[in-house]
Amino acid sequence: MTSLKFLKTLQPIRRALPTALLLAGLTLLSGCSLFGGGSPKPKPTELQAVSGVVSAKQAWSARLGVVNFPLTLKVVASTLYAAASDGNVVAINTKTGADIWRVNVGAPIAAGVGSDGKTVAVITDLNDVVALQDGREIWRTRLTAQAYTAPLVAGERVFVLAADRSVSAFDGRSGVKLWTQQRPNEPLVLRQSGVLLAVNNTLVVGLSGRLAGLSPTSGSVLWEAPIASPRGINDVERLVDLVGDVSRAGDVVCARAFQATIGCVNAVRGNLLWSKPAAGSHGVDGDDRFIFGTETDGTVLALGRADGERAWINQGLRYRELTAPVVVGRSIAVGDFAGFVHLISRTDGSMLNRMPTDGSMIAATPVLAGNTLIAATRNGALFGFVPE
Repeated sequence: MTSLKFLKTLQPIRRALPTALLLAGLTLLSGCSLFGGGSPKPKPTELQAVSGVVSAKQAWSARLGVVNFPLTLKVVASTLYAAASDGNVVAINTKTGADIWRVNVGAPIAAGVGSDGKTVAVITDLNDVVALQDGREIWRTRLTAQAYTAPLVAGERVFVLAADRSVSAFDGRSGVKLWTQQRPNEPLVLRQSGVLLAVNNTLVVGLSGRLAGLSPTSGSVLWEAPIASPRGINDVERLVDLVGDVSRAGDVVCARAFQATIGCVNAVRGNLLWSKPAAGSHGVDGDDRFIFGTETDGTVLALGRADGERAWINQGLRYRELTAPVVVGRSIAVGDFAGFVHLISRTDGSMLNRMPTDGSMIAATPVLAGNTLIAATRNGALFGFVPE
């Protein structure tokens, strides 16, 4: 097998027709490698001993269900919201791992989960946005295109970024569509989470290689800032989607453009602060000094938040198909293809510790709930780790 699993599938935009044909040959790297023609996939770096300076133990585990879509774990207060491919959506106590509620939405999940702690929203592979409260469905409405980004629930509204570059707002209580902003689209999109967040009173969205600020009440465009520009001569080479996760510090949002750059934008003024080349396929996180990211080859790096200059790199996890990082105390945490969660020093990139799960790939960027680090696996388990 020569495919690189860390790259998500490219596919044509699915509009209202569920029978839209896939373009032949556009499953990226299904039979070739970025590392040269049809050469074998590079061997993952063997794990070395870690210092154990930062210690953590497994506090609980819970069953979620198999995950084969771009899952986003959402934490609000002491509740974790998650979903499985089979349509199950769960709310879990982050201190104990016990179910608060669990419900099946009647169709496989394509994107989720979004929540403000009251309303929970997911998107099914039938293009339905489904809103839940206290484990029961309150409304569902159909989109005209598929979506791979978890809905944003904020201000009693549900915002959706679809694969046709449209952004829509729905009333959180009734599901009535309030507005849609349609942007020019490209023939290909990434089948993974994009950028959708609220910054003060601005809806910040990734549209192709640009961050855009929209009015949450009308959908009108307030500003646009380019993080990457299309290059190349064919559709695959010109793809420049922004990918989640992002790092926000005050008014500044830093994001990654798929296999192109990492850049930071002032989300109030709408101006690009800096943009640096970076070859990764997952989002970023950061602290007050650095932006952290994982590159396609498994290199973990830190860039200065102020200027984007490289601070350190860690190559001890190369080719281990890493998730995006999350800041955890004095560490950052990343998951890999073998189900390990690695803790890396924020200061110098040294390896501090690692925790095993069930041996299957970590399916989403880990999240922090209080002092509990939570990871989800492809085989459908959730694990909570806490410092000893």
